[in-house]
Amino acid sequence: MSEPATDQRRPRLDATAAAVLLLCCVLWGLNHVATKLTLAEVPPLLQAGVRSLGAALLVSLWARWRGIPMPLGNGTAPGGLLAGGLFAAEFACIFIGLQYTNASRMTVFLYSAPFVVALGMPLVAKVERPSALQLLGLGAAFAGVAWAFAEGHARPVAGDRQWLGDALGVAAALLWGGTTLAVRATRLNTAAPEQTLWWQLVVSGVLLTGGSLAAGETWPAPGALGLQTLALWLGFQTVVVTFASFLVWFWLVRHYPATQLSAFTLLTPLVGLLAGVGLLGETLTPRLAVACAAVVLGIALVNRPGRPRR
Repeated sequence: MSEPATDQRRPRLDATAAAVLLLCCVLWGLNHVATKLTLAEVPPLLQAGVRSLGAALLVSLWARWRGIPMPLGNGTAPGGLLAGGLFAAEFACIFIGLQYTNASRMTVFLYSAPFVVALGMPLVAKVERPSALQLLGLGAAFAGVAWAFAEGHARPVAGDRQWLGDALGVAAALLWGGTTLAVRATRLNTAAPEQTLWWQLVVSGVLLTGGSLAAGETWPAPGALGLQTLALWLGFQTVVVTFASFLVWFWLVRHYPATQLSAFTLLTPLVGLLAGVGLLGETLTPRLAVACAAVVLGIALVNRPGRPRR
């Protein structure tokens, strides 16, 4: 992955970026299904920590093979520690939350993160300020999330503690949006994508595995899934999602507008809903479907191109 100069940031998404993002959305939609299935064998913090550490090793090998320098003294450490901490907290919320709520519900809540980016980006890049139409979109997306969340109290489909899993999904969305803003606001914005991802994987891997040890989690022997199936799901999460797709994502964040990138991820809830219902047999309630549509509509309005500023 070659590194163009910093001033070569593209003003809008091109066809190549859109195609790559579409593939990432499909992979991310399937990822929560893989996580949910693996949780039957591997506890949440341990699963997330091992995944991060394995992907960090792959990033290191990739950078060495491509001859990409990743010096620790180039000023990226503060941003790397901040983004890595947010990254760890995000995935702790996701993996723990999936024990209490459905993968399809988690996907809807998590991908409200783009309007967090839209709200915070004017503080990082002052040219990106929401218009009245975009503020309307923010309200629609927030209303959709709140309406779906309320269902966890009225008619829980994943158990009495579904509300806890839903709340952790909302927290994960806030943390994901914060991670994107941290990358844009620190020296990570000009670092190689490999180094940006490496910092987050190493820091999150250490924090998550440490949290797993503190919580007394243990690696169980393969049970109903079987060793080969378990290795397949963990390999998919580590190699395909955490290493490959995240590396591509941080390259895109560096070279394309963050708000437009975040808007494109609104396709992921649709994939996640279909995957959760089709592969896990989860219940697609009318309220959740309407909430997903509200989030999609809201984020589309947030990222609708406005009039050029004079």
